[in-house]
Amino acid sequence: MSRPRARPVAYAPPVAPTGDHSLASLDGEIMPAAEATIPATDEGLIRGDGAFEVIRVYDGQPFALEEHLARLERSAANLRLPLDVEAVRADANRLLAHAGVGPDHETLRVVLTRGGRRLLLTEPLAPAQERVRLASITYAPTRILDGVKSLSYAGNMLASRIARERGFDEALLVTPHGRVLEAPTSSIFWVQGDELLTPPLDDHILASITRAHVIELTGASERACTLADLEAADEAFLASTTREVQPVAAVDEKQFEAVGAQTLAAAAALRARIESLLDTA
Repeated sequence: MSRPRARPVAYAPPVAPTGDHSLASLDGEIMPAAEATIPATDEGLIRGDGAFEVIRVYDGQPFALEEHLARLERSAANLRLPLDVEAVRADANRLLAHAGVGPDHETLRVVLTRGGRRLLLTEPLAPAQERVRLASITYAPTRILDGVKSLSYAGNMLASRIARERGFDEALLVTPHGRVLEAPTSSIFWVQGDELLTPPLDDHILASITRAHVIELTGASERACTLADLEAADEAFLASTTREVQPVAAVDEKQFEAVGAQTLAAAAALRARIESLLDTA
């Protein structure tokens, strides 16, 4: 018997918190986020030429700040983009201290532009389903941007919109040759037998910080993945800074009937590490 296909619906973007009280630090000056501006001539805006990071903030404390700053340094170096990482660190600490706790300050976005602007924003955490349904979207990664978390995210965002137009929650990026890569803003893991697996970085996916933590905590292995592998999988989940571990309910027509034991174990282990590291910060 064929599995039911997700019903197409008219596309509507997910409703996110407004962030009315979000704050910004622009080149070290703190202000309401709505008042932060960059020149229209900045090539970070015109060409998407820049780098960024998004950091989860728990009760005013950023998680894995130094790991995010290290990746920002790698991105900037690969883009030949000047970076004063000490200034970014100082901006982040000042902005978070000023913001305090609250629903408008659950993530910290750091943006560096080709025009030389240093922009940090506190933002609400976007709403997320308990389980996510993925639609495979054909996508070819730009190899010259390997290792770069750049502002050029239009392709990722379009993939998400196409998936929602098809009645799913999120996209799963798959190469024209059939290799499963990742979701637009998160890594994918799947369980085959007793093994927890994830696609290798050699497939030109982002070196996700949360992905690295999950691999270390669970002993997950890297392995090339196809849609046929996911069709045969027992469970699957996404992992990212903002999602932590999010169970997958479906990939195209493949349905996962319940949240699996390895998904639950990975979620618990990651949350325990987050709480432990925040307690010792």
